[in-house]
Amino acid sequence: MEARVARWNREILLANPVFESLWPVLALCPAGRFPDTEDLNALARAEGITSGGGAPLRFVPAGSAAARDFDSQYEVRIHREGAIATRPGSYHDLFNALAWLAFPKLKAVLNRGHYDELKARGVGSRGTPRDVLTLFDEGGVIVACSAPDLARLLRGFEWKALFWSRRAEVNRAMRFFVFGHAVLEKALRPYKGVTAKALIMQVREDFPELPLEAQIAAADELAASHFARRDVLASTRSLAPLPILGVPGWTPGNESESFYEDATVFRPGRTWRPKRSPALGGA
Repeated sequence: MEARVARWNREILLANPVFESLWPVLALCPAGRFPDTEDLNALARAEGITSGGGAPLRFVPAGSAAARDFDSQYEVRIHREGAIATRPGSYHDLFNALAWLAFPKLKAVLNRGHYDELKARGVGSRGTPRDVLTLFDEGGVIVACSAPDLARLLRGFEWKALFWSRRAEVNRAMRFFVFGHAVLEKALRPYKGVTAKALIMQVREDFPELPLEAQIAAADELAASHFARRDVLASTRSLAPLPILGVPGWTPGNESESFYEDATVFRPGRTWRPKRSPALGGA
């Protein structure tokens, strides 16, 4: 993948596998200039995308004042008005917008969860459920896996066994859809230690044969169902760490076995035991 993206270059992103989850919507963005709110709003209207509260989605200029009362909170405005504060020229905000376009059901569920928590706890008290929602919103990756033993290796921090020894099986049976806009922003200038939080979901064996758009739509629907469950918001440890540059093909460096012997990145850790979640199937 490219080491640097100094300015808008849609073609670089469309050639970078880290951004595969956004490829269908990136292809609809302008080729020669950074997408603006008018571009994003046109795409949102065309798809009929709505917030967690059912409001038509719209991207609006970000204000400078800090939100202090309930009504002016970022997630509250999205839930009630569909208004997403978006800074011009900001990759962070652009990738957030593109995630809304690519994963509308999941984004709406996360927004609804934030709103419900804010309403129940008030502005001054955050709580673990909002931490989980934010962690995945900023740093999440949906891992669709049809081989349970490969999923166990990921959960068990067996990086070399997974990504090197069983590399061909990973390419055949696993798909990695980066969702978190902070991780996508870091992928513009990647470094080896970039780590996402993975939601691992079981899929049918024929899942990788589906068209990319169908894979993303299925991932969106099932991940949304997962985060709609209250029990999965009880701990931030419910998500598995994933050093994203370990994914085969995501950086030229991981074509060497020694890449996975860097214990500062691919370090052993606790055994991760998730709550039971629904299987991710095809469309």
